[in-house]
Amino acid sequence: MRVRVDPLVCEANAVCVGLAPEVFDLDDDDELRILRPDVPPGEADRVRHAVRSCPKAALTLDE
Repeated sequence: MRVRVDPLVCEANAVCVGLAPEVFDLDDDDELRILRPDVPPGEADRVRHAVRSCPKAALTLDE
């Protein structure tokens, strides 16, 4: 499973960071960074929830 962000759509609302901080982070310029694009098995459910919860639908999950 791999997660991606569309930087042109992302508004850095940080919903995903709150739901899966081991995978997502905001940098000093308030741009979303994906810390672990290849999602660890133990984080899969949390990342799925974060992708569904993105207010701008800027995240994509390839399973």
